[in-house]
Amino acid sequence: MSSRPRDTTDGSPMPAPDRRPLGHARTALRLAPAGAALALLAACTQSGDFGRPRTGVWNGLIDTTGSFSTRDRGRLLLESGLTDDEQALRDRAWRFVEPASSFAAFQDTVFGLASAHTLPPTWRYEEVGAYYEALTAEPSRSPVSRYRKLSDDATADARLIPIFVALAARVIDADAARLRSLPFAKTLDDAAVRDAVQRVAENRCLIAWVRFEAGLRLARYRFALEHLFAAAPASESVAAERSIMMLAARRNLLDPLLPPDAAARCGLGPVPLPPPPPVAQAEPLVVKY
Repeated sequence: MSSRPRDTTDGSPMPAPDRRPLGHARTALRLAPAGAALALLAACTQSGDFGRPRTGVWNGLIDTTGSFSTRDRGRLLLESGLTDDEQALRDRAWRFVEPASSFAAFQDTVFGLASAHTLPPTWRYEEVGAYYEALTAEPSRSPVSRYRKLSDDATADARLIPIFVALAARVIDADAARLRSLPFAKTLDDAAVRDAVQRVAENRCLIAWVRFEAGLRLARYRFALEHLFAAAPASESVAAERSIMMLAARRNLLDPLLPPDAAARCGLGPVPLPPPPPVAQAEPLVVKY
């Protein structure tokens, strides 16, 4: 965790990701059946609050893109061009969830979540205690410096979320307008409809991934704080706890963006949980009369 690149919110530039084309993602996309495209168009006309697709419609959209991918998973929709907000959303999400990987590998993962609803075979979730283990791996580091590192990391993550939420809300609104327009478009063929729906699915699964990772991050920080305090109580724990509380509050900003089961439908999870603490075996109770 300590080597994770940090984004900034003060307007300073961020390094540009490598967006070189993926050779394995350039195969041609076969046309979807006409019936599938018509079903998508029908779904697009069903709106919920604020003109956005209802939860059931969103779920059906994700499921349908999954059926497309079983026939052909070879194309990333980045080839057809992203909006500025979609590109910014991906840049910030990449730095939050997978900064150690190349941007190209990150794009591939997003496509897999939206189309096949699965993570790469090599993907491994960090255990809840992994951050604490990394934090305490250096015996020379004092408890005070560990608390400060925990506080700094939680604060940095918390500061990333509001900007991401604002971007995500704009992308979701644009996607809703995109879906509403499809039933009235007279010149789009099945492939164009499929492209539009796949783009929406990618955007949704990307947002779901960030929300999912923010929850994991929060669990790891809480685990670390509890174990640090049990081992070495210190006044610096107060600042660390406040930083974690700030992250928890800002993590909640992500909840209204998508349905609660969005992460599961995109193939994220289950979340690894720490093993339960051992239960001491009590001596048998002997009652004398």
